[in-house]
Amino acid sequence: MQVYNTQTHRKEEFRTIEPDKVRMYVCGPTVYDQIHIGNGRTFLSFDVIRRYLMFKGYQVTFAQNLTDVDDKIINRANEQGRTAADVAEEFSAAFIEQMHRFGILDPDIRPRATQEIAAMQEMIQILIEKGDAYPVPSGDVYFSVRSDYDYGILSGRDLDQLRAGERVEVNDEKRDPFDFALWKAAKPGEPSWDSPWGPGRPGWHTECCAMIHRYLGTPIDIHGGGADLIFPHHENETAQAMCAWDKALANVWMHTGMLRVDGEKMSKSLGNFYTLKEVLDKYPADAVRLLMLQTHYRAPLDFSFTRLDGTVGTLDRLLTCVKNLRWMAQNAEQNGVLTDLDRQLGAAVDAAREEFVRQMDDDFNTAGALAAIFGLVTTANTYLADATEPSTAPCLRAADTIVELVGVLGISVPDADADELPFELVGLAATYAGYAGSSSSEAASALLDARQAARKSKDWGTADAIRDAVAGLGLVVEDTANGARLRRA
Repeated sequence: MQVYNTQTHRKEEFRTIEPDKVRMYVCGPTVYDQIHIGNGRTFLSFDVIRRYLMFKGYQVTFAQNLTDVDDKIINRANEQGRTAADVAEEFSAAFIEQMHRFGILDPDIRPRATQEIAAMQEMIQILIEKGDAYPVPSGDVYFSVRSDYDYGILSGRDLDQLRAGERVEVNDEKRDPFDFALWKAAKPGEPSWDSPWGPGRPGWHTECCAMIHRYLGTPIDIHGGGADLIFPHHENETAQAMCAWDKALANVWMHTGMLRVDGEKMSKSLGNFYTLKEVLDKYPADAVRLLMLQTHYRAPLDFSFTRLDGTVGTLDRLLTCVKNLRWMAQNAEQNGVLTDLDRQLGAAVDAAREEFVRQMDDDFNTAGALAAIFGLVTTANTYLADATEPSTAPCLRAADTIVELVGVLGISVPDADADELPFELVGLAATYAGYAGSSSSEAASALLDARQAARKSKDWGTADAIRDAVAGLGLVVEDTANGARLRRA
């Protein structure tokens, strides 16, 4: 398996620290508002990476934090006349809700910054004792970036070049303009905790480093996040780890590309800013996943509602194919004699699985993996149309393979029983077919037989009446090469 490492700027053979185990950390949100679709793309990407590693047989321990104390949270609380804790709790719950709606697996470990103050203070004290951090009279504590001789190893940036080309914060207490706060002295009305340097709260760059060391140990196998976190956030994280524990924070750094909307940067000023909740309120979560996974996780993603509308149809094509394969399997011959079409479908199943793994092994190329799945869908649809003597085994194997592979991508296919026919069909069958039983499936068969008989005798009025009656129950009559069936519209 080849994985692109941001630190080395190349794909590398993926080797774990412990055999068959992966320790993985992805930076979570600052909980002051609903997350936007760009955040959603990042969390989706790492959800799929995690799922695929599990599919490959790795035991994955996945951690993701919630930043529940920060300037943005405090500012939002002040604007609304609330406490920072209330704002953080509201949007922590909102984040978790949207992750569940989006089909994102819960992390194994979800630490919150406000509950990890002791671990952060312990790390800060180590850095001070080693001369890599220093307290100042105001009560702040700063990390000395030049203590890490490899500072810039992740982003490829040079401090002297940065000094010449970028604006930096002016602060007379800093020894170097690029030093950053590990601990911020308390201001009136802000949440604070006692510390050896006075009451205050942690800096943003401090929390993930301390949490990783506490819960996963250092180094870990994979540290991930959006490309916007490479500098300074992740650069500052790895610098702290190297200085505190003389170890790298992670062996592999992975970052997702940025999301654009209709070719433009997403921003509120352009009116093209969308929260994940807004999108999921209007579109199926699996369709949104499918759209985002059509682009490689490291590449920029161009999001548009026109593309999303098309993806809804693509998803329906996949789900309908699986339903038709299952239905065909129920009505096909269950003998062991395979036709040429049966063998072709079986070969397509093997080829799709092999290509899916090959693409995902190449730095989690979900676009290529989806192409492999839909290649199988195309072959299966041809089989469904052309097979005059279908066999049960190839149909079930194709359906099960599609369900399994899209499941690795977090896309769900309803169980066969989930499409249960409504009981109201019994009454319709009694009216149009003289059916006297109480089984919905038997009633459906009776109605389809009655419709077919009406069409054969050119009684179009009865045939249309049956079609319209089942449509009133949210069903459509689907005519196939192997007979008619009812399915949900």
